[in-house]
Amino acid sequence: MNTIVLPLPARRLFAAVAVAFTVVAGGGALQPAAAAKIWFEGGLFGSAAIRGYDPVAYHTQSKAVEGKRAFTHNWMNADWRFASAKHRDLFAANPEIYAPQYGGWCAYAVSQGSTAPIDPQAWRVVDDKLYLNYSKSVQRQWVEDIPGNISKGDTNWPGIRRDLAAK
Repeated sequence: MNTIVLPLPARRLFAAVAVAFTVVAGGGALQPAAAAKIWFEGGLFGSAAIRGYDPVAYHTQSKAVEGKRAFTHNWMNADWRFASAKHRDLFAANPEIYAPQYGGWCAYAVSQGSTAPIDPQAWRVVDDKLYLNYSKSVQRQWVEDIPGNISKGDTNWPGIRRDLAAK
């Protein structure tokens, strides 16, 4: 099987078209890609929560680390991957400590009243809570007013979560 690698400008164009399609198909608002009744951002076609990255590593290693299929835990109808059995067990014992805020959706989007998928490399732990963003450029907007954006996100999240759970 041959693999086709698109040049960077073509990949960016493809990504922009995909986002535009999502907005148009969703009636003007970004819609969750996760399956019905799953309100954690989990990617397309049932991929793991936070794109397969280890939520514990953000807290314990201060970096984004890809999880392994061998270390998986199901929580809140989403599959979570971990870099080690130790991380999986830490998460299983108390997932609320390690799970990202706002169901893993982009923290900036939630602060603006909507959802958007995330880039696991665009993250920040604030007051022991993990926040993810759509991209590093969106994250730069979010960090301009972290307390204000968290406050807005905390206000918006219950309604967004309710809407996601109803789908």
